[in-house]
Amino acid sequence: MTEVEALATGRDALAAGRWEEARAAFAAALAEGETPEALDGMGVALWWLGETRASVTHTERAYAGFRRAGDAVSAAVAAMSLCVTWVSNFDNHAAAGGWLARAERVLGDADPNPLQGWLWLMRGYLEPDPGRARVLQQRALELARESGDPDLELSALGDLGLSLVTEGRASEGLALIDEAMAGTLGGARRRLDTVVFACCDMLVACDLAGDLQRAVQWCQVADRFIDRYGCPFLYARCRTLYGGILVAKGRWAEAEQELLAAIRMAQGAGPASHAEALARLADLRLRQGRLEEAEGLLPERGGGRAAARTAARLRLARDEPAVAAGLLERALEDDGQPGIHGEHHLRAAAALETLVAAQLALGDPDAAAAAAARLAELASGDGDGQVAALAAQASASVAAAGGRADEARRLLGRALDLLARLDLPHETALVRLELARALAAGNPELAVAEARSALGAFEELGAKGDADAADALLRSLGAPGRTGPKRVGELTRREQEVLWLVGLGLSNPEIAQRLFISRKTAAHHVSNVLAKLGVRNRAGAIAYATRQELQG
Repeated sequence: MTEVEALATGRDALAAGRWEEARAAFAAALAEGETPEALDGMGVALWWLGETRASVTHTERAYAGFRRAGDAVSAAVAAMSLCVTWVSNFDNHAAAGGWLARAERVLGDADPNPLQGWLWLMRGYLEPDPGRARVLQQRALELARESGDPDLELSALGDLGLSLVTEGRASEGLALIDEAMAGTLGGARRRLDTVVFACCDMLVACDLAGDLQRAVQWCQVADRFIDRYGCPFLYARCRTLYGGILVAKGRWAEAEQELLAAIRMAQGAGPASHAEALARLADLRLRQGRLEEAEGLLPERGGGRAAARTAARLRLARDEPAVAAGLLERALEDDGQPGIHGEHHLRAAAALETLVAAQLALGDPDAAAAAAARLAELASGDGDGQVAALAAQASASVAAAGGRADEARRLLGRALDLLARLDLPHETALVRLELARALAAGNPELAVAEARSALGAFEELGAKGDADAADALLRSLGAPGRTGPKRVGELTRREQEVLWLVGLGLSNPEIAQRLFISRKTAAHHVSNVLAKLGVRNRAGAIAYATRQELQG
């Protein structure tokens, strides 16, 4: 294949979304000789394949090559691509600003400037003030409509919508986001990367607005694109948010892959991006009942209220309610108020719901009632959303602790209805389990039905710790629990050795020393043992090991 043929093959593959084929074709072209066209094509292929640093290297070399060849437009396009990558993948605003300045300088005073709309859009993208950003985005949108550029129009709509959401004008902004997504996924765009820009704007806007359901609905529409072209969430934060959507929807195996990819993408980026990705994976591990891994993933700093809530739930699982309450109260005080709107509203609500559980575990019903009242105030404008469901859960917990069983059952029923409509399977199953507990004394038959439904959901999801709790409740009600027992034979030989040492009360460092392995490997083996046995923590493993020894 000649260089010209390889370049043509690579361009055709890029247009069709065949990224590996494009990479191979551009590699063949580069083997014949390094040209800016081949370097640029390779940079694009690597970007789609998630190899961001290699993409940057090739695109930088392409920029230099275009400059030497006197191709100002192609050089400016490469520079703008680098601008977006540096800010979106690496949170490096200085490098992004530098590359945008190079794009502007390369084009100089060209009249007409073929990239003027895109330059305005990039300036708006980097502008920290949403009001000033809106002015630039509106200019780009008007120029796009005048010139008939659908990709610029759709990208400007998405960016403008995100700016409005950032300013607190959520309904206006999300309406523009919806329009951008409909046009992009409906085929109005000419370029595939327009899907990347629109989808990322959508996820960030929905996260800021606390509109999980909208994000879920658009991700379902985007599934068709993903099946054909691969994941369009090519920036670290967007990949993290997408992983969080998959967790909420109960697609945990997919969520794990996306969150691991986000962590890889965020390495070397700003600490906030990396901390958020780690916190989201820690939340998934906690839901799976893999407590040791969750603790190891939680960032020492950063991650916001979501990380604080995960850390608090972990402490509650380990019977440390005072630590849990302290973590949550500190997180809620960060902004002075427990959330105002959007992202802060939803995350503050989740933190308050967990704070209610922590205060009740501490035996302080008055503090729990105060936290539940704060949450009810937050939910007053939420209607039938997730914040309203969290408020109903928290109030139910307070009512149950105060002996008001009928009120607790009514509130749990409301929470269950809200969560079922939102299609959040894990949260729905958790409330169903609480409802089963509330029904146990007065209506044991209905309690068994609710607990069995929760158990089925937990087992389908892979929420081992919660499945244990549902199984225990069923057995306490005289009903059969799991159909199959947990078996030590499912453990590998090394894991059986680790279980025996855990049963002796050894810590991870002591296990590592005893088995001549690294501490990291020891922690990995312990996490696997806990997951396979379906127990929440080391105490559960020790109890299991003790039973095995007595039976042996």
